[in-house]
Amino acid sequence: MRVSRCLRVAALLAFASPVAAQPVPFDAALAAEIDRRTAAIADKVTAWRHDIHQHPELGNEEVRTAALVAAHLRSLGLEVQEKVGGTTGVVGILKGGRPGPTVALRADMDALPVTEMVDLPFKSTVRTVYNGQEVGVMHACGHDTHVAMLMGAAEVLTSLRARIPGTVKFIFQPAEEVPPRGGALPLIEAGVMDGVDGIFGLHVFPGAVGSLQYRAGPTQASADNWKVIVRGKQGHGAMPSTAIDPIVIGAQIVSTFQTIVSRQIDLTTSPAVLTVGAFHGGVRENIIPDSVWMIGTVRTFDEGIRGEIHARMKRTATMIAEASGATAEVMIVRGYPVTVNHPPTVEKFLPTLQRVAGAAGVNEAELSMPAEDFSRYAEKAPAFFVGLGVTPPDLPPANLASNHSPFFQADDRALPVGVRTLANLAMDFLRSGGVKVVQ
Repeated sequence: MRVSRCLRVAALLAFASPVAAQPVPFDAALAAEIDRRTAAIADKVTAWRHDIHQHPELGNEEVRTAALVAAHLRSLGLEVQEKVGGTTGVVGILKGGRPGPTVALRADMDALPVTEMVDLPFKSTVRTVYNGQEVGVMHACGHDTHVAMLMGAAEVLTSLRARIPGTVKFIFQPAEEVPPRGGALPLIEAGVMDGVDGIFGLHVFPGAVGSLQYRAGPTQASADNWKVIVRGKQGHGAMPSTAIDPIVIGAQIVSTFQTIVSRQIDLTTSPAVLTVGAFHGGVRENIIPDSVWMIGTVRTFDEGIRGEIHARMKRTATMIAEASGATAEVMIVRGYPVTVNHPPTVEKFLPTLQRVAGAAGVNEAELSMPAEDFSRYAEKAPAFFVGLGVTPPDLPPANLASNHSPFFQADDRALPVGVRTLANLAMDFLRSGGVKVVQ
């Protein structure tokens, strides 16, 4: 086993040696009460979702959304913190009627620069300028549902305050879609994870309405952005021997980059992706430019492989350029780490998911290449990130769209399942004393 692989395994077990998870005692009356209280506010949760969807805001601009959240948390009598971390972050703190551990629940609030193409009564018509271009703004990743469901869970849990043995932190986070820092890191630096014994999050995905997905260990990839600038020598397109052509050199770098994952990395260890997303150079058909640049992303599930790909990219680009008399500058920005679901936490609270959605409605997820800054919280406390299916059942398969698509749709009928999931996970965590770990 490689040393880097050993270090990665150690990182996955940073919170504990595996300890057999003790089952959470089932309280049928409490579960029924959570169901009843969720049903009572279902219309309110749907209205929140529609309102937030119709008024989307980009990362770190979630002023209206944050105000809506803060006002609701205050109406519940919670301690409310605003502008957390110097951002639009909002944190609500619910202190239960009895002492106990602290659990956090997190929802992200930001939308994307995407023009909505689904004709909904609450469709977004918001426009903005992003990277110099006029675009629409849309909750194309479902964060509107996340906010509404956590607002609902806060109301349900607050109504059960006297029965809560511990504290619940409701974290409404900005800028999940703004790597490399995202919204999680500023909030963590401001202390939102101080004293937190465990954290749960939920993300919607295209799947059967109300179904839940889980995975223990690595679940979503790390995400790193990179840029390569190739500098050659400008010249006449009719006399290429008098120039050093950065376009040809850049094309060689692009082609060879594709062999790093396919031919130089042991993919039996874990999957990885290296993508070139853009290539720019030149202004005229008969002028060889002096430089070109390209950008892209790297996705991995293993810290050792992550570093290995970075090193091979730098070596590949610089050596190809030098072989032709050019130079290459390689810049890599490390973004979100791998999202790791703490295995003992998954084991202990998987039955909670099965009670909420039924055994047939809970499935193990595949590894997912999209990244999440929920990974930052998972580095600070045992974490469990759950998927919630939201595809309308009558949607033709040809119209099924992924998150970030202008055609992405979320069915409101999944919202009560999300509220019940968050409320039950928090209550079961506190009632069971959290996850016992050995440092």
